[in-house]
Amino acid sequence: MTRLWNEPADFADQMIDGFVAANERYVRRVPGGVVRSTTSPAGQVAVVVGGGSGHYPAFGGLVGPGLAHGAAMGNLFASPSTKQIHNVAKAADNGGGVFFSYGNYAGDVLNFDAAQERLRAEGIACETVTVTDDIVSATADEKQKRRGIAGDLTVFRIAAAAAETGADLAEVTRLARLANERTRSFGVAFTGCTLPGAEQPLFTVPEGRMAVGLGIHGEPGIDETDIPTADGLAELLVSRLLDEVPDGVELAGARVVPILNGLGSLKYEEMFVVYRRIAQLLRDAGLEIVDPHVGEYCTSFDMAGTSLTLFWLAGAGEDSELAALWDTPVDTPAYRRGSVSPQQPLVAADSTPTVAEAVEPGDEASQSVARTVLAAVRTMVDTIDTHVDELGRIDAIAGDGDHGIGMQRGSHAALAAATAAVDAGAGAGTTLAHAADAWSDKAGGTSGALWGVILNAVAARLGDQGRPDAAAIAAGVAAGSRGVTDYGKAEVGDKTLVDALVPFSSALTQAVDAGAGLTDAWRTAADAATRAAAATADLLPRMGRARTHGQNSVGTPDPGAISLALIVTAVGETLAAENSVKESADV
Repeated sequence: MTRLWNEPADFADQMIDGFVAANERYVRRVPGGVVRSTTSPAGQVAVVVGGGSGHYPAFGGLVGPGLAHGAAMGNLFASPSTKQIHNVAKAADNGGGVFFSYGNYAGDVLNFDAAQERLRAEGIACETVTVTDDIVSATADEKQKRRGIAGDLTVFRIAAAAAETGADLAEVTRLARLANERTRSFGVAFTGCTLPGAEQPLFTVPEGRMAVGLGIHGEPGIDETDIPTADGLAELLVSRLLDEVPDGVELAGARVVPILNGLGSLKYEEMFVVYRRIAQLLRDAGLEIVDPHVGEYCTSFDMAGTSLTLFWLAGAGEDSELAALWDTPVDTPAYRRGSVSPQQPLVAADSTPTVAEAVEPGDEASQSVARTVLAAVRTMVDTIDTHVDELGRIDAIAGDGDHGIGMQRGSHAALAAATAAVDAGAGAGTTLAHAADAWSDKAGGTSGALWGVILNAVAARLGDQGRPDAAAIAAGVAAGSRGVTDYGKAEVGDKTLVDALVPFSSALTQAVDAGAGLTDAWRTAADAATRAAAATADLLPRMGRARTHGQNSVGTPDPGAISLALIVTAVGETLAAENSVKESADV
């Protein structure tokens, strides 16, 4: 279990601060993560990696000469926000473009893609390769849907090595894509992990049993078996990976880098016993072992487990460009290979976040609506605080158990931002837009990004002048619904937030079009969202982390749909109360 923390919500930020304080010769802090504290050649492609915290040495521990130029670091097991990724990439850019790489998870894809679009609009060339090494998370026919686990290291290292040689962005991308195609991983776990402040692990395994095919965010395995001997585990790991040799590689005589990765609390001595047999099995299969790795490269907090990655450098007799790049020296806080020449410290401008500019005041009517917006955001916070544990419990059944925590972080940040905006005299639209951006930035992950889309869409229809009517608010919700489906690519029936959002929006629009006032229309729509959210219990997830463990979630509703239904129901009561106060004041 995790024993040491101050406030759980502050854990990731304080961890990053401490990591930087301990490694200033390698990294410096920027809003959203870390970048190198040493100089890089002008025009060199900047390799930016990232993901949620809780996986050390991924991702910040891999920043330094020969490897990443920067790492965007989200909250625990949550994608960094679009803003965080953008900040890190801007700070890391050397003028040669930015290459992004990260594990293939929905929240990371949403936020990294959005940051990439923003950078391209600013004239910075960007390319991306997502890591898809986990063989249990999708079939070989759909390997583009696989998630990234410890194989991150091979793709990051090849991309960075190519950048070190002076390769341009297109060539770095090509080689990283080849490295990803040549990387396969498979893992097991004996216990789940426990996040700071949590009383229970994200999943449990019965005594004497082992979860097979786990995820690195606390997702349970897709199967369970008795714990084998060390040799038995080695045979399981190797046999599963040798069943899927990359296209174009002949088994006999091929050169392979084996990476036995500890997930957090498995002892090195235990892994050495397992690796002893792994090496025997690989040699018996006719493989040439190159640069074997045994250690912690991508962890899952305190999870007891291990994964094996095979990185296929070359087939027999193949003059592999990957093999040459793999020999590039690396010097980072947590990973070193070869000898790197001394690097010059970077004299950088102060990266301390600046104070936000004063908001443009709204008119009197809009300031009044802004106070209602603030009351609604406060209701969101109270609702999430009340249900945070239950939302986490639901999410842990087939996901990673952090939905409640992420929603809590996001809603509290939104409340602080909305309060500051109202105090500054902002109108309703600006108040809600500030709340939306704060929610997205602080929550990170998929839910943070999607709630940012929803709230910003409504904010655009509220405006900062006058009092919007029910039709404008319904139109804002409809725009938010369309934005979520366009941005996240989920549809009704995929077992996501969309399953509650679309019925809510449709019912709200229909009620308003029929002449209902906002309060009555909102309540009708909230009832529709509640029924739709409950009905997701019967669905198999087709999107997000739960997709891999879909059958586990049948009988349990989607946490994103449930949280949306809870929020819109509570906000409806706030609207009714605010309307009642207004009517009393008008008498």
